[in-house]
Amino acid sequence: MINLKLLKDNISQIIALTEKNLKLHLRFKSNVIISFITPLITILMPIIILQQFFNFNENFGYWNKKNFLLFQFLAYNIILLQTIINEYPTQLMNEKYWQTLPALIIGPFNRFNLLFGIFFSRLILISIPFTMFFVLSYIFYPISFLTVLFILFILLLIALMFSGIGLIVGIIAISKEGMLRLLNFSISLVIFTSCLSYPFEIFPPEIQSIINLNPLYYIFDFLRLGWIEDDAIISINSHTYNFLLLLSGAIIIPIIGVYLFNLIYKKYGIVGY
Repeated sequence: MINLKLLKDNISQIIALTEKNLKLHLRFKSNVIISFITPLITILMPIIILQQFFNFNENFGYWNKKNFLLFQFLAYNIILLQTIINEYPTQLMNEKYWQTLPALIIGPFNRFNLLFGIFFSRLILISIPFTMFFVLSYIFYPISFLTVLFILFILLLIALMFSGIGLIVGIIAISKEGMLRLLNFSISLVIFTSCLSYPFEIFPPEIQSIINLNPLYYIFDFLRLGWIEDDAIISINSHTYNFLLLLSGAIIIPIIGVYLFNLIYKKYGIVGY
């Protein structure tokens, strides 16, 4: 039987943490706006460069001059979701600097509430540009209502996976701060080799062999194929590995993140300034 009081307490903790994080971000609105503009630079260069390539080559795999804007608009939204990863170490490092983190961790605070509080605050913060580019994607490449729901479900799973990664980075950041730059570099390298902004087919065979080892490539590709195929059943049946990889990542990585948070904090604690 569900303990209603415990459920209410957990929801209250998540809401409180979400509100606090939103208020902190909105104190510096210029930083928020810049975080929305920066991904535009990432997708602008591929649009300019590959639109010229499409004049000489009919397509790159599934992508051609007519649907390549969809590729980039989805890339923009993925980049927005990717900022969830950085949100965890940023928030935890702030709590550490303000010396409020020990009280938060030692107190009766469920680690999953910490994960979801930061998760929801970031989703709310990026909701306006995310919705704008989702609508633009729909305008350029219309899909059925059921596919819209399917795509939103995929994006939610990607966001949950990123939240788990972010929590892992966050606990390492406050316990072993010297590892933060290495982790950020590693994540950037994985994102770079995930075909986020450029189609797989444009890369030489040597780079393609590296990309094939990157799980994010299959996840991002599943999102895009799910959109252009416009049929959730066909997409899942045709790309079962991609779907299972995404689903398992969205479930397992946040659980691992919470487990490692408890394990690393118990072993190393918080390294002071």
